Amino acid sequence: MAKADKDAAIAELRQEFESSNGAVLTEYRGLTVAQVRELRGNLGETARFRVVKNTLTKRAANEAGLDERFRDWLEGPSAIAFVRGDVVEAAKGLRDFAKANPMLVIKGGFIDGQSMDAEQVTKLADLESREVLLAKLAGAMKASMANAAGLFNALPTQTAQLVEALRVKREAEGESAEAPAEQPAEASAE
Repeated sequence: MAKADKDAAIAELRQEFESSNGAVLTEYRGLTVAQVRELRGNLGETARFRVVKNTLTKRAANEAGLDERFRDWLEGPSAIAFVRGDVVEAAKGLRDFAKANPMLVIKGGFIDGQSMDAEQVTKLADLESREVLLAKLAGAMKASMANAAGLFNALPTQTAQLVEALRVKREAEGESAEAPAEQPAEASAE
């Protein structure tokens, strides 16, 4: 490969690293072309699965500022799933494909510049998707707002009920205070 081609490939990989939310490094030894195509289809729009040259990828990762740990995993035939979107969904897709096709080995990855080993990527795949977590958050916020609205609505209602109870009590006290005063007046008239 000519130096100009290498430099272009390194620049392209560095751009992929810098513009991605994360990346998952895999070893694909033993997978057929059809299986790699199937994996790319399973990842859909969430991730771009690329077979990479380790030496060029190490240089691109270094230029992108990724830590040494990620570069150390670049041994053997490597492919990277560059994630643009929900990292959890991409990790699930890779984990599920690896379960069905044991020849795909997840080596590790990074999210926002922080490296993760294979176990951490698998734990990430066990999380619920971003949409589910956002829906749960929205539901919790809606419930909190409904509770607050009920509380704010109850305050004027309870205040009105308290005022009415005080009015009734004062009227009752006023009648009972007036009734004994009238009786002695009647008694003196007799």
